[in-house]
Amino acid sequence: MNETIVDGGAVRLRPWAERDVEEVSRACGDPEIARYLPLLPSPYTAGDARWWITTGAPAAWQADGAAWAVVDPATDRVLGGAGMSHVVAGRGQAEVGYWVAPWARRQGVATAAARAVAGWAFRERGLVRLELLTAATNEASQRVALAAGFTREGVRRGAGTDRFGERVDLTAFVRLAADSGDRVAPGLPDFPGGQLTDGNATIRPITVADADDLLALHALPEVAKTNLGPRGTAEFMRLRCESTGADWLAGARANCVILDAATGAFAGDIGLFYQEPFTRQALIGYGLRPEFRGRGLATSAARLISDWALEHAGVIRVCAGTFPYNEASRAVLRRAGFEQEAYMKAKLPGPDGTRIDDIQFVRIAERFR
Repeated sequence: MNETIVDGGAVRLRPWAERDVEEVSRACGDPEIARYLPLLPSPYTAGDARWWITTGAPAAWQADGAAWAVVDPATDRVLGGAGMSHVVAGRGQAEVGYWVAPWARRQGVATAAARAVAGWAFRERGLVRLELLTAATNEASQRVALAAGFTREGVRRGAGTDRFGERVDLTAFVRLAADSGDRVAPGLPDFPGGQLTDGNATIRPITVADADDLLALHALPEVAKTNLGPRGTAEFMRLRCESTGADWLAGARANCVILDAATGAFAGDIGLFYQEPFTRQALIGYGLRPEFRGRGLATSAARLISDWALEHAGVIRVCAGTFPYNEASRAVLRRAGFEQEAYMKAKLPGPDGTRIDDIQFVRIAERFR
């Protein structure tokens, strides 16, 4: 069985061979692979690669799973690894896994490999359900899952462990034999070109490099006063930044930074929270550093993100709430095309068990106005 070769079009899946030792050891020494495959030895040596090829991979086949080298069909060079594990025969299900060598990334290798494994599992093993589990922050792997026809099913709390033995959440994607296998659209679409700008402000998705700027922004008393969520510690902000891509793909939220378009300087943040997909209603919130206020950047950002939501993300209503004292924020929303809709008494939690009124504004997709 371990002599099985699968033609994946852009890739070929073949048995591991002794000649692969050097490339496996180089690839699995990469920090990104080590980060998301915590059970791999670290540092990863040629001896570890040889054990995998001679013992680990054959053992996977003996356990009714599969383990292949993913190679270039023309040159036979190793591009990565792929396999199937955790087979539950009674449920007709198994788990798909893969890794890609640093020299083969961003070339569609993982997507082609995942598709090839899935096709083989449904065709040759008669399975009906395949799971693909990723680290909750592994945006790249989650994009592969969607591209390979897997649908996001939810978060498995504490289903994995990190390199230090701590329990971590895993995000589950599933493909059924009856599924088309076509690419599954993400919960929220990417910005066209990766960012939005009107020449005054630019907004783009948050990255880990923004963590310090965001922490400083949310430490400002006037910004912290309007933040009803968890207080921003350095760890919280790092996790928020690391989760931005996964939250976006899940359709939960689009967290962005606001930049001065002229200089590229960090000016603030803005987020769209898709809290009611069924009614197609989203909520935005934003904050600016003091030195960038009064220059129309918040207005630009609110207009940019709501335009995108209404025109590209299928949202019908974009809402924004303001505290009664915050006339400046209401002025921003009016200039961005929002209109006041409601005064909601005691809607929001305040300090020490109190409640705060909320004045709500809304922009509605033009075809429903």
